[in-house]
Amino acid sequence: MLQSYQAIYDHGHLTWLTDKPSVEEARVIVTLLPAEEAPALKAKRQPSPRIAGQGKILGDIIAPAAPIEDWEDLV
Repeated sequence: MLQSYQAIYDHGHLTWLTDKPSVEEARVIVTLLPAEEAPALKAKRQPSPRIAGQGKILGDIIAPAAPIEDWEDLV
């Protein structure tokens, strides 16, 4: 049975865009798409899992983080 997986080849390394195939050994067919012709295949940047849960929201568009009196541009 044939299965398709997407990966990016960059300087000799494969970065899987989907789950990595769960096989030890397989015969493969490679189709190369130039990066400029396939921008949708570029890997999305992800934050490191080591910083998960350490972010803090200080304010939003409904309630700013600092009172208006502290904004130098508006006073």
